Amino acid sequence: MTPETAIVAALVLPLVGALGIALAGKIPNLREAVTLTTAVALFACVVQLLDPVLAGGRPELILLEPLPGLPIAFRVEPLGMIFALVASGLWIVNSVYSIGYMRGNKEQHQTRFYVCFALAIAAALAIAFAANLLTLFLFYEVLTLITYPLVTHAGTDKAKQGGRVYLAILMGTSILFLLPAVIYTWHVAGTTDFRVGGILPADMDTVSVAVLLALFMFGIGKAALMPFHRWLPAAMVAPTPVSALLHAVAVVKAGVFTVVKVIVYIFGLDQLAGATDWLVAIAGFTIIAASVVALHADNLKRRLAYSTVSQLSYVILAAALLAPLSVVAAALHIAAHALGKITLFFAAGAIYTAAHKTEISQLDGIGRRMPWTMVAFSIGALSMIGLPPAAGFISKWYLVSGAMAQAHWFALAVILASTLLNAAYFMPIIYRAFFRPLSAEALAHPHGEAPLAIVLALSVTAAGTLALFFFPDIPLTLAQQLVAAP
Repeated sequence: MTPETAIVAALVLPLVGALGIALAGKIPNLREAVTLTTAVALFACVVQLLDPVLAGGRPELILLEPLPGLPIAFRVEPLGMIFALVASGLWIVNSVYSIGYMRGNKEQHQTRFYVCFALAIAAALAIAFAANLLTLFLFYEVLTLITYPLVTHAGTDKAKQGGRVYLAILMGTSILFLLPAVIYTWHVAGTTDFRVGGILPADMDTVSVAVLLALFMFGIGKAALMPFHRWLPAAMVAPTPVSALLHAVAVVKAGVFTVVKVIVYIFGLDQLAGATDWLVAIAGFTIIAASVVALHADNLKRRLAYSTVSQLSYVILAAALLAPLSVVAAALHIAAHALGKITLFFAAGAIYTAAHKTEISQLDGIGRRMPWTMVAFSIGALSMIGLPPAAGFISKWYLVSGAMAQAHWFALAVILASTLLNAAYFMPIIYRAFFRPLSAEALAHPHGEAPLAIVLALSVTAAGTLALFFFPDIPLTLAQQLVAAP
């Protein structure tokens, strides 16, 4: 298979899979077999592109050109390769998890769920491989629209309200800020292509650069930079597999991926020298403020949601520092956060399915009833804190190294404070689970682990979080290529 064919296959397979899922909707086993087969085939196609990219190739495909100089085009570069591997690989595991969760909780509209999930993955792959801002913007919007039915899956008033917040913030920021940024970039640069070193004119005045950067950063609402972060906790009304999609597989990763791509390929690190101090400050504030909210949240999914808001701004902070080491950290954290956070959400869903618990205060002793789940949760938590032997340690190491290289003491202070806050809101959960006695209510209603598919999925992602610590070569090489000289 040629690289160009692999791109086509990666973009088309989830669409074909969505059609197959819809046609097999009345036969659950067949429907889920189609989902898993499509996910595995997609990952195989993405892996076909890995060797050419590692070797320095940048496979390209022009789909069509609706306007002169504005093609819908795809080009696989190192950052997009990381995102594509994350999205396609975790789709397999999430599909296994979804089978256990959706059946275990007797969820309605399961066919619609699997169809929309496949379409969301298709949009994520198109974003990952986008060769220019126009292509990225189009599929960024498609991703928002196709995930709306997933957010409102339950059909309750609360779900509909969460969906309205989700749609209003993400569509509002992209139309009010991101679209004008794309148009202005086309106006001043004459292109929207992603190019190493950036595409903006070298003599562009500092005020224009600052305004354009602000439009991009606040327009990329999926990155959840405060004050445009509320869509993320609002979307927690969705089933846990959707939360995993939002937080680990596609949506927020599309946000921070776009942030890094814009900084590296539209502005260029040199063009932004001295222009990102305000962004470092806002990202730092988001990291600390979201951590404080998480610290006081008793609802487990709410705590994890605000943890995600905080962790996403690690990527923004790293990119905004403009040091090669910190940009490497930004790219690595996309993968490390994906594995760690999907494990945490999988564990939260397992607890809900097996024990019907949603609050942290209800988890006393649950580690003795659900050891596989809570050990996996502990591994995911270690990664979010940034402790070895979990993957989050590596990205945080590069982030600290980048901040030190820039002598940016504010960033270092934020990293230190947030690490302590991360420990403060994750370690008590682990302590409760393993070292507190079971409550009287838990003793009266004994339970074990969640269904096998759920436990298998969270065990795989926890193992992946450890494996990425010991074997980081592929994502690290790709991340280093991102800042290598052209």
